Amino acid sequence: MKRNGARRATVLRSLLCLLATAGVVLTAPATAAMATPSPSSVEAQIDAQWNELEPVIEKFNDVHSQLIKNQAQLKKLTAQLTPLQVQVDVALSSVRGLAADAYMQGSPNAFNAMLMSGSTTHLTDKLTYLDQLAVHQNEQIADVAKLRDQYAKAKSDLQVLTDSIAARDADLAQRKQAINVKITALQKLRLQAYGASGGDAGPLRLGPCPVTYQNDAGGKAARVACSLIGKPYVFGSEGPSSYDCSSLTMAAWASVGVKLTHYTVDQWGETKPIDRGDLQPGDLVFYFPGSLHHVAIYIGGGQVVHAPHTGDHVRMAEMDKVGPIAGYRRPG
Repeated sequence: MKRNGARRATVLRSLLCLLATAGVVLTAPATAAMATPSPSSVEAQIDAQWNELEPVIEKFNDVHSQLIKNQAQLKKLTAQLTPLQVQVDVALSSVRGLAADAYMQGSPNAFNAMLMSGSTTHLTDKLTYLDQLAVHQNEQIADVAKLRDQYAKAKSDLQVLTDSIAARDADLAQRKQAINVKITALQKLRLQAYGASGGDAGPLRLGPCPVTYQNDAGGKAARVACSLIGKPYVFGSEGPSSYDCSSLTMAAWASVGVKLTHYTVDQWGETKPIDRGDLQPGDLVFYFPGSLHHVAIYIGGGQVVHAPHTGDHVRMAEMDKVGPIAGYRRPG
């Protein structure tokens, strides 16, 4: 037993000498390396997390756009309901007035004469008048019923719309809270690697912006995008002090009278497909096939302007380095 123990100790000493000679460190430096990740590893983690987070943010933009549209429709329905109620009230008053007059006074001619004389010769007139009165009342009641049905349907639609808006609003609140938690985690990760600078390394403007001058709608939209370089990224923001990716392209094209929705997938559907070789300043470049969760605006020379992600700013970038390209589209 002693001989075996001595042999194991000798082998262990030899192994430790070999490790030391090879420069292998087994103690504190490895722990320190784990505690302070390199900026490149942090960027890789941020990119991976952001590619999961940005589709959620763009879905938030979609829901929020739908909420705004629903609120506008709600306002329109409310405006329509008031005159409809007035028509219902007037029709009901007319029917009540007709019935009251017939009961209190009767007809000023044939009916009164028949009631006062009691003559059977006026029986035909009596029946004819009563029939006409009944038909007239039925017509008035039918009109009222139709109006009331319209009112009831409009009111029902309004209630459904109101409930839908309330549900969307609650969903937005939950989504926003979840997104804020993830964004806070990303910011902490960046600060861990970069310090107070937050990783804002490199120039925001790489050269002339737009690269080539054009005075058409696309050129003007590109110049507006260039003017927004340096604005901070804030998800869900529509400017003018901050933007996310789809609100940047939306604002650029709104400056020339072209309306785009604050949602990348909708912007894809609202624009016309073009080939890469036909790209002009102002065209939109969409990224990440399948999800379409990022968009930039082309400014010429293989460059785009885009709002990358939280902790960053609107900036120029090489088009092919932003991410996998899903396609090229032209607004207007």
